[in-house]
Amino acid sequence: MSRSCARPGCAEGAVATLSYAYADSAVWLEDLASEGHPMTHDLCELHATNVRVPRGWNLKDTRSVTVPGSEASDVSVREDDGGGGAQGALRLVGA
Repeated sequence: MSRSCARPGCAEGAVATLSYAYADSAVWLEDLASEGHPMTHDLCELHATNVRVPRGWNLKDTRSVTVPGSEASDVSVREDDGGGGAQGALRLVGA
């Protein structure tokens, strides 16, 4: 049985797994884990691609399949310009 995106209201199939470490202010996006785990979140392509992390946190996207124009091993982030996201949020931008 395939797993669904963990975002409320989203019924799309999961393609990536998000994990985090509060102590390190770090978030990881990886290819979908072989099994679900209560301390991770499975996301669809749309929600994985649009992950925003809190100001001061680091995002490491190690997915093998990425959005065209981005590099899996070298993802850049920048502060959101206020275009509707949370204040101080970060968003993925093409490398």
